Amino acid sequence: MLIRYKKSFEKIAMGLLSFMPEERDIKKLQQTMKGYETEDDWQLYLWKDEEDIIGAIGIRVGEEVEIQHISVNPSYRQEGIGKRMIKAITEMHTDKRIVPSSSTTTFFQKFAKEEEGKEQKEDLV
Repeated sequence: MLIRYKKSFEKIAMGLLSFMPEERDIKKLQQTMKGYETEDDWQLYLWKDEEDIIGAIGIRVGEEVEIQHISVNPSYRQEGIGKRMIKAITEMHTDKRIVPSSSTTTFFQKFAKEEEGKEQKEDLV
């Protein structure tokens, strides 16, 4: 389930975001975290699975919802956590188009392609 970022989750959020290639530099990562804490249109959510926080998704909300960051703890990858985070954001913002940033485009395209494949299979049934 998605939970809204709070300052008390800062270390875990920074750890998760640091898995993204452009966030490996500590100064860049600190700037990103500051953006999520101070910018009104930036929102950071964490994915909690039972007891552990295992994923993070950061968005910028404007006319569209841009997925700026998406990251999953490597121990939990290939389990559909990223897809579930995107679906949860989509459900929260039904009135807006969800788009990727340049750093999340590859994952987002993979997600969209898989969703398209599921829809085609459902049409055949």
